[in-house]
Amino acid sequence: MNTYDVVVIGAGPGGYVAAIRAAQEGLKTAIIEGHKFGGECLNYGCIPSKAFISAGHVFEQIKHGDKMGIECSEAKMNMKTLVGWKAGIVKTLTGGIEQLLKANQVERLKGLGSFKAVEGPLKRISINRSVDPYDNSATSEKGEEEILARNVIIATGSTSVELPFLKCDGEAVKNSRQALETSETPKHLIVIGGGFIGLEIGSFFSKIGSKVTVVEATSNLLAGTDRDCVKVVERQLKKDGVDVLLEHKAKSFEKTPKGAELTVVDKDNKEKVITGDWVLLTVGRKPRTTGLALENIDLKTNDRGFLEVDARLETSIQGVYAIGDVIGGPMLAHKASKEGLVAIDAILNPGVTMDSLALPWAIFVDPEIASVGHTEESAKAAGWDPVIGKCPFAANGRALTTGNAAGFVKIIADKKTDRILGAHMVGPDVSNLIAEVALAIEMGATSEDLARTVHAHPTLPETIMEAAESVHGKAIHIFERKKPSSAAQVSP
Repeated sequence: MNTYDVVVIGAGPGGYVAAIRAAQEGLKTAIIEGHKFGGECLNYGCIPSKAFISAGHVFEQIKHGDKMGIECSEAKMNMKTLVGWKAGIVKTLTGGIEQLLKANQVERLKGLGSFKAVEGPLKRISINRSVDPYDNSATSEKGEEEILARNVIIATGSTSVELPFLKCDGEAVKNSRQALETSETPKHLIVIGGGFIGLEIGSFFSKIGSKVTVVEATSNLLAGTDRDCVKVVERQLKKDGVDVLLEHKAKSFEKTPKGAELTVVDKDNKEKVITGDWVLLTVGRKPRTTGLALENIDLKTNDRGFLEVDARLETSIQGVYAIGDVIGGPMLAHKASKEGLVAIDAILNPGVTMDSLALPWAIFVDPEIASVGHTEESAKAAGWDPVIGKCPFAANGRALTTGNAAGFVKIIADKKTDRILGAHMVGPDVSNLIAEVALAIEMGATSEDLARTVHAHPTLPETIMEAAESVHGKAIHIFERKKPSSAAQVSP
């Protein structure tokens, strides 16, 4: 029976990163995956959705190119071609991951990994090749083997949540994975859930000609996101003809010969029937722990089904770590990757803990939203005295030349120290712009540091420089009254 220093269960963006780093550190490493390398993000989420969204932007630019003098015949979207193009990207990336694992001498074990027992410092793990862990379906493979591990990292990710009366059949009701595999453009798409997944996919279909209705149970879209940023997106959704029903809950569903019929109720319990081609169900995700046989090592989940870990990402069982969606928190691929690196560091050095001042994230709606660090409210709650600087993209030459100048950059700094606490952006390419502020926060930079950094012209990042100047009421390209209590200027 083979014994490994590190065994990783799950080859998503957390798992494969952890396995490669473990091997780089000279640890004998194996990774168990019974489905596809790259996990949910690469195969069915982040990458496929961004491929669709990129195509949607190109399609829209062609439709409105006449403003720039570009005249062409009516554009059409061939969904079968788009799905094939997306699949090619995914295949390239998944193949690259397998090659990296092989090159780093990580042993790749195919099957469903589950715990058998704890035997002193070792964990006995069973690998069942006849079960696909993605949906617990049978595979064409047969056989089972057991291995031993000194350390185990659980990186099994999450799966879509369904409603009791709404099961994703891939036809009338689809989850995000199924929506990104469709070969036809729906005439009317009903989206249940006003979070980032529903709005990203819904916005794409809206751009290529679908009528889209979004049903959200709460009073706001994109819960937990800066409200000023969300308002910009809401205006664009309205401009694009997307119907948004806030404080509406799905009550019942019926599959009809023409597609889907959804009954919703508002806060006053008034009913409304919506008919469409199909329903996109995006009401959340839950941790994927089925099949791990956690009970065999007495490892329990919390009341929401997540695994609990300490600052070293270690569970209650010594030598068993967990990372990514399965431990809760923001369900972000880059969070899982970072945790994978930290877990390996913690295995090698007991003093290592997860220590990240800045965790950026982006939502690929139209326009994009990106954020890092504190909001104004959370900064106050943490004991800071926040000062705000803001620059609209309408004041940026590069944004105007792209034809996309909606939105702004907001910088939050501490009044006393001028330390940058957070940033919230909505506008063109902010998913890339946010990295500069994330680095600034991680390095303990001030808004003056950002303001004094020379930015190339004409570029979108100049908005960051201007927003940093605005913290002190000294932005050049926007007029603003001098702030009576601006953040401290730190002398060199």
